[in-house]
Amino acid sequence: MSNFKELLPKINTFIFDIDGVLTDGMITIFPDGDQIRTMNIKDGYALQYAVKKGYNIAIISGGSSETVRLRLNGLGITDVYLKSSNKIEVFENYLKTKNINKEHVLYMGDDIPDYHVMLKSGVATCPKDAAIEIKNIAHYISDKNGGKGCVRDIIEQVLRCQGKWFDEEAHQW
Repeated sequence: MSNFKELLPKINTFIFDIDGVLTDGMITIFPDGDQIRTMNIKDGYALQYAVKKGYNIAIISGGSSETVRLRLNGLGITDVYLKSSNKIEVFENYLKTKNINKEHVLYMGDDIPDYHVMLKSGVATCPKDAAIEIKNIAHYISDKNGGKGCVRDIIEQVLRCQGKWFDEEAHQW
């Protein structure tokens, strides 16, 4: 396939990693052990808009931050799988539970733990600063780094392709 955009009309499900995709991968660690991550507000807007438009959205992460879960829940994302040491197992269970065909899934990951999930996804994507092994199997590499708008980039492309990006619902958070 010469153009990954030919795959986008089938997408009804987005699955994202957190660290390195929704965040820039940097973590501030406080003396009490709390960890703080930064997320891009434009990614957040696109995520809540995709939820509003009826897309399935899931997060699969090896991380364990409950504050990240709170942020994602606030955007309407309820399928948040943290502490996922075996992402492919979580991915396959999610698809089975929701009765989703893997061809309808767009996955964005950035590092080695995402590799097998990307191979099984209909559309495999990654941020510009992803590991080379991930870039080598991606259908699309965003021109944005992790935590710097790569999630907005790919959601916007899918919704534009499907004619769902900019309508009256877009003007309300």
